[in-house]
Amino acid sequence: MKIKLSQALSIFLLSLASAMAQAATLEVKEGESIQAALTKAKAGDTIKVYPGTYHETVFVDKDDISLIGVVEDGEWPHLDGEKILNDAILYSGNGFSVEWFKITKYKGNAIMGQSGNNFSIRNNWVIDTGLYGIFPEFGHNGLIENNILSEIEDAAIYVGMSDYVDVRNNQVFDNVAGIEVENSRHVLVEGNVARNNTGGILVFITPGLPIKSSYDAVIRRNFVTNNNTPNFAIPGSLVAGIPSGTGILVMSGDQVVIEDNIITGNNTGGIIVTSGDFVTEVASDKDSDPHSDNVEIRNNVMFDNGNDPDGEMKLLMLSKFSTKGPDILAYQSAADKERGSCISRRGAYRSYGLEEWADCDAPTVRAADAVATATDIGTSRQLTTKMLEAPADPRVITADAGGAEVVYNGICAGCHAYNVRLIGPPALVIQAQYGDDVQALADYVANPVKRRPDFPAMPPQGHVSEDMRLLVAEYMLGLEG
Repeated sequence: MKIKLSQALSIFLLSLASAMAQAATLEVKEGESIQAALTKAKAGDTIKVYPGTYHETVFVDKDDISLIGVVEDGEWPHLDGEKILNDAILYSGNGFSVEWFKITKYKGNAIMGQSGNNFSIRNNWVIDTGLYGIFPEFGHNGLIENNILSEIEDAAIYVGMSDYVDVRNNQVFDNVAGIEVENSRHVLVEGNVARNNTGGILVFITPGLPIKSSYDAVIRRNFVTNNNTPNFAIPGSLVAGIPSGTGILVMSGDQVVIEDNIITGNNTGGIIVTSGDFVTEVASDKDSDPHSDNVEIRNNVMFDNGNDPDGEMKLLMLSKFSTKGPDILAYQSAADKERGSCISRRGAYRSYGLEEWADCDAPTVRAADAVATATDIGTSRQLTTKMLEAPADPRVITADAGGAEVVYNGICAGCHAYNVRLIGPPALVIQAQYGDDVQALADYVANPVKRRPDFPAMPPQGHVSEDMRLLVAEYMLGLEG
């Protein structure tokens, strides 16, 4: 059904409001504990947090909780990890909403979703929170909007193994990856400013994860500028292979539309479309398609890209008798005609590898889009949302093997692929270490100790119940490729 964007957002927000109709509001002031208020809260409650500094990790495992910061006279409620705590906010509840927090100096994540559906993350200010800023993992139906994020050593906004997510009107700068869409489907990235990162916006497949595909992403009306920050990711991690100066990178993503963006000043290239071999090894995951298929590049404004290509791109350009990188590059299998990709206004760009791409003739229309003419703002341009018309079914975590799979996908898989190195060692390595000693792995998950100098310390997962930790450990040790 086609609906207006404003209607879709209204339905989403009204669904949250209806759940709170009979709810209470709890207040937290400086010197008090946010987690203590959450312990008292019931499904549907709102927790208001007033200005002050809070040194804690907040776990939200109840449905329909709204965590709302109160900003007074320019003073924010400030979650400060002091580079001691790993995570600021972890949510596994459905219908979670968080707004108006300043979050700084955590080692792992600012806001991480662990399988919760129907989430809203808006108006937050995130600085130097370690690996990830905003990281919904294995969630359905969500909104990430009007956040400001900087100084993140992996991805500022990381949509991981999720579906039906809108990433709108955020500012991401001075990070390794600005916005990263990984193994996710039906994602809209619109109206964002991605500047001064190593890579601005990325859409790709990481092999070895439970979800094997990444498709139906729209990257539209973003400013992608001057993403030339030297790569400061953890050595060996996937994003450590992203060349500095990358504007938009599509790696193994399918059905990706890139249109109406302003892409300028990215020293390696404006848009790079390539296969999974560009920064990682995909041959070991036979179920992951390494090719980028059906990519559409339409009507972008691009100039001043490719002034100082980095690494492999510099060598590639020299092989083409050029010292400059491209506005647009189709590389490896992405250049092949059978991949079904197209470009409009090809003559307006400095491009390589697009000789066999078709011309995009018709306007962008996708069955999965909810498209409406925005007459209310006096323009005929089309707006889209990938969010569902009605809330997704709540994720239910049962105390059995099925629940263990959900918890593994929502917590563990973000760092541990089956046979590919991510932030943590592959599951295969963990299986070799623990064998069938489920108890030992479950105990380690609750109270980890840094053992490997080439990996960051694992955050403790003591918020997961002892019984569930055992189930997840058993599930992980039994995984097969």
